[in-house]
Amino acid sequence: MSLYVDIEKKYKDFSLKVKFETQVGILGILGASGCGKSMTLKCIAGIVNPERGKIVLNGRTLFDSEKKINLKPQKRRVGYLFQDYALFPNKTVEGNITCAVKGDKKAALKKWISLFQLEGLEKKYPHQLSGGQKQRTALARMLASEPELLLLDEPFSALDSHLKEMLQMEMLELLKKINRDMLLVSHSRDEVYRLCPDLLVLDQGRKVCVGQTREIFKEPGFLEAARLTGCKNFSRIRRLDSRMVKTEDWGIVLRTAGEVTEDSSYAGIRAHYFRPAQKSEENAFPVELAEAVESPFEMYVIFRVKGEGETKPVWWKLSKEEWNQELGEKMPEYLKVDPADVMVLKEMDQQA
Repeated sequence: MSLYVDIEKKYKDFSLKVKFETQVGILGILGASGCGKSMTLKCIAGIVNPERGKIVLNGRTLFDSEKKINLKPQKRRVGYLFQDYALFPNKTVEGNITCAVKGDKKAALKKWISLFQLEGLEKKYPHQLSGGQKQRTALARMLASEPELLLLDEPFSALDSHLKEMLQMEMLELLKKINRDMLLVSHSRDEVYRLCPDLLVLDQGRKVCVGQTREIFKEPGFLEAARLTGCKNFSRIRRLDSRMVKTEDWGIVLRTAGEVTEDSSYAGIRAHYFRPAQKSEENAFPVELAEAVESPFEMYVIFRVKGEGETKPVWWKLSKEEWNQELGEKMPEYLKVDPADVMVLKEMDQQA
């Protein structure tokens, strides 16, 4: 697959302005609710028309505002899976799947029923199906139309939480079998990390960054991307040199592995990066316990850095075994963070 998107869409109180290009595989689109994720998919599918821009899929121009090209959704060869699956309530599983088939309906039905393990459900209606069965039926219907590109709009949002992980793994195996390229919209960082090798991060209608998912989680580059990928701890910084910062909200000096530039404005540290330390170790600082919160399998420890005045609270995430057995449920006198784990971040507004 080769997909090029450069579009603008304006509403009264919201503007989408996004540009990206992607090749073979699964691209995740991560962002908070209302950031423009679903609107981006709808523009690609032809459900919504941008004011300006261009969309090109595998060399075919789907939309070009300058050349007045705007293919109808039926001509784009793009499959769209809605959040609620949008199955026809008056059609059976069989009817929902075959309505998208242009050739031999009987052969196609047999193929997709088998692939999506829907045997015995052919005559059932959507209201008689479980969440997972509805999802598989909707995927089968979408694929029966033989699209070049799949667009999945938060496909797990309608499912109970205990079903999500199981169905995510099922979908991943199915996508490997059918070998189709896909854009998957989500507001769940765990979901995109698990399913998507590549990632586009959106914030308030703008592209923050795009690239390999694991690299973005490791070095998000921007404050907005770090927040959306789950970082809880941020401090404004003052640059001391190219590898050293003063954290204004924590009152400590930290060495970084990443370069600190003149437009670097924040440091971010993920909650599981802290380690007990000795006073003499690099990037070690004195701490005091504020609160310890127990979850079923982990501990969330909220602490403050000891120093002059009251500092911003910091989250530390560790295993219950480490907290209970190794630390004896006591806060260490010092914690540290490796220079490679100090994320040096810019703000999007500074790049405008």
